[in-house]
Amino acid sequence: MLYYLFRFLGEYGIPGSHIWTYISFRALLTLILSLVISVWFGEYFIKWMKRHNVSEAQRDKSIDPYGVEKKGVPTMGGIIIIVSIIVPCLLFGRLRNIYMILMLITTVWLGVLGFADDYIKMKVSKDGLRPVYKLAGQTLLGLFVGLTLWLSPDAVIRENVSTQRLGNTEVVVHKSEKVKSTITTIPFVKDNNLDYAEIMSFCGKYKTAAGWFLFVVMTTLVVVAVSNGSNLNDGMDGMAAGNSAIIGVALGVLAYVSSHIAFASYLNIMYIPGSEELVIFICAFVGALVGFLWYNAYPAQIFMGDTGSLSIGGIIAVTAIIIHKELLIPLMCFVFLMESLSVILQVNYAKWGNRKGLKLRVFKRAPIHDTFRVRPGQLAPDVKVLCNWPKGCWLESKVTVRFWIITVILAAMTIITLKIR
Repeated sequence: MLYYLFRFLGEYGIPGSHIWTYISFRALLTLILSLVISVWFGEYFIKWMKRHNVSEAQRDKSIDPYGVEKKGVPTMGGIIIIVSIIVPCLLFGRLRNIYMILMLITTVWLGVLGFADDYIKMKVSKDGLRPVYKLAGQTLLGLFVGLTLWLSPDAVIRENVSTQRLGNTEVVVHKSEKVKSTITTIPFVKDNNLDYAEIMSFCGKYKTAAGWFLFVVMTTLVVVAVSNGSNLNDGMDGMAAGNSAIIGVALGVLAYVSSHIAFASYLNIMYIPGSEELVIFICAFVGALVGFLWYNAYPAQIFMGDTGSLSIGGIIAVTAIIIHKELLIPLMCFVFLMESLSVILQVNYAKWGNRKGLKLRVFKRAPIHDTFRVRPGQLAPDVKVLCNWPKGCWLESKVTVRFWIITVILAAMTIITLKIR
């Protein structure tokens, strides 16, 4: 809203009004405000939750050896994150921008879905929302995002198609016209554009429509996978918030260079007009998560719950899709991917063992972060574990920080893909 106010004032020559047109200025203000709101609002929210006795049930000691320390900790802390994202974006963002609209809808939709799950866990059943309903909500969002990017006339790109040499420097020249495109980026490949329409070329004259259909399906799969991976990663104090903030920084860099035609030309990537508003949103996202860590770092004063974990996963997924970098997600979100794969492997291996009358496990416990805090002798003697590492039990804070370090390395590698091909 302030963007439109100062743009209006700029028409009358009010000094200083033009500064609101700079992405860097609005982005930094958004980062600061979201962090402040997260810390300030978080304190009052935690007090309110404790006053009304709204807390997560004590965790089973056999699953979480630190459960005694976490009795009565409030949940639904994702509300803090969502408020801290939305308020700065409403103030400093361009609200008529298609990408900003999509990100706000993603945040609210998955926030409501996660809130329903948390509420049912507290008031009705500890199992929460039935998985089929949760999956349906994620799928609907993925379809909505994919179809919007397909049908909206504002969701366009300018392709990087030719190279000119200026002295010893090669400069990429983008097409002058903005086009709808099913192109995405392949990492570590010189000609790093993959066209979904070309994959569907066997459809003949319908290959463009088929390409968009494949894009919508891919969008839905990415939204479901990343939001579930983020949800599984939320099992230790500060784990999901810290990892997601780091990923958010990498996404912010990718969004900025994609929205700046000079950087897009230098890096030989597609230019996406209007995606600069994603930088504003991602700054709010990172600021909200860092502020949330003020209370969520070990020992946590509040848990984000599904209200937060589903939202942050969806935000990461949709941002990557908008800037045509969804194929970078396995690298950037490798921690989320491993969490999901560990659960899939554990469940299927255990089922296979049950048919043979054996108690078989791939890891000592899943998701993968839980295997690092299993104490010696904690598993039943008749359980056979395929991967019995580590031998001891790590402190929760150590596990969390080491996962952060891994994510920092992966985020740096993601940014490096802009140059390494």
